[in-house]
Amino acid sequence: MAFVPAHSFVGEPGAPKLALFLHGALGSGSNLRSLASKLAKERPEYRFCLVDLRHHGESQGAPPPNTLEACAGDLAALIEQLGQEPVAILGHSFGGKAALMFAQLFPGRARQIWVLDSNPGRQEPTAANEVIRVIAAVRATTTPAADRAHVVAQLMEQGLSSGTSSWLATNLQRKSEGFVWRFDLDAIYELMLDYFRVDLWPVLESGAADSDFRVVVAERSDRWAPESRARLEKMLEAASKREDGASIRGSGTVELHVVPNAGHWLHVDNPAFLLELLAQNLY
Repeated sequence: MAFVPAHSFVGEPGAPKLALFLHGALGSGSNLRSLASKLAKERPEYRFCLVDLRHHGESQGAPPPNTLEACAGDLAALIEQLGQEPVAILGHSFGGKAALMFAQLFPGRARQIWVLDSNPGRQEPTAANEVIRVIAAVRATTTPAADRAHVVAQLMEQGLSSGTSSWLATNLQRKSEGFVWRFDLDAIYELMLDYFRVDLWPVLESGAADSDFRVVVAERSDRWAPESRARLEKMLEAASKREDGASIRGSGTVELHVVPNAGHWLHVDNPAFLLELLAQNLY
């Protein structure tokens, strides 16, 4: 039986266009609510669906395997339930790669794919990787805890910043025995291993036609190694030399946008620029 992820909406119920927002690892759809709410005012013809990807937020109990393919299948099940095809899918970090996987498995289902500071290639899941470090820090906490502040203090003792620790603590829920983590950390770790393993460059370089891919890179991003950025720019340069102006992807297009004065959390670091970018370029 298909797993339909938890979700909520921003915008008018009768809006003719639907867009899906996908969050990053260890987050939830609510992370993007502020951006979606402002965007709905700029583009009232859109209704934005904030998705909790499997094992995140309220989307608990998803069956294995825990892979990007499974995430894409969950989105397909959600779309079927909604009864409306999305015009756009916008994914940040892990969510960006989930959006690319959806485009690979279901070509042409979404007219526009926004990849927000998400490297499409393979990566090495070393202990120095931020998400791996965060998962290790969460594993080291002792729960149930009397209050969130106690857990935040434990996370900071593991070397996480105050902001990251407080953000992670939003994933704690109160039980009779105290505060416990809402997510399945082992399942999320499996998702992250697949995220690092899968190479989705081919989706951008030779993927389904009739799709518009928007790759958004934060100016100070630590998610794009120099060789990855060079590969992206080489791909775009080759596309620009074609007489018809299309990309190397048949009739589809790929376009790069850079968000200035922003690190990986671009929707927090420079929300005004990102809002204007999306408002002006969404279909």
